[in-house]
Amino acid sequence: MRLPLIPPSELSPEQRPLYDDMREGIGKSFPGFIAMGQDGALMGPWNPWLHEPRIGKPIWDLVKALSTQSSLPDSARQVAILVTGAHFRAGYEIYAHVAVAEHDGLGDAKLSAIVAGQRPADLTRQETVAYDVAAALTSGGVLPELTYRAAAEAFGAHGAAELCYLVGLYCLVSVTLNGFDVPVPEDGSAG
Repeated sequence: MRLPLIPPSELSPEQRPLYDDMREGIGKSFPGFIAMGQDGALMGPWNPWLHEPRIGKPIWDLVKALSTQSSLPDSARQVAILVTGAHFRAGYEIYAHVAVAEHDGLGDAKLSAIVAGQRPADLTRQETVAYDVAAALTSGGVLPELTYRAAAEAFGAHGAAELCYLVGLYCLVSVTLNGFDVPVPEDGSAG
């Protein structure tokens, strides 16, 4: 890990309000995985964002907007996030969102296939669309028209836009995790 974890007692005045907001949001929106050390230091992408609060706060605001105000079904969201994390081989991302996806009712067979970069045969229609959009966007280039239309049909125009933003956000999250070599907690597993 390239950035040391910041114990709450060592937070600067600029870091403290961001820390408090992230800690509260993690508790509400991200169940089932380790995001904090015993001393209260935040792990995962939150630690790099705390190191640079001028950049981390706007990213966290986008995370909150796409987490707490989502119009997408939870399972479709998690499929898109995991396709993105698997593309980047972002260990903490995969670890955390496998736990969230399990909480949202996605089974182990689906999750293991997605993490391996394969589209499971038993995805729902909405999960399939989320998978296809995320796979196309992380492959690079323009989202194919038919894939975009399928997303608009499955989720509406606003939902299709939200899905594109969600994939973009989790590309940023994955690159943050990989750029700062953020590890999976020692008592966690990467799916």
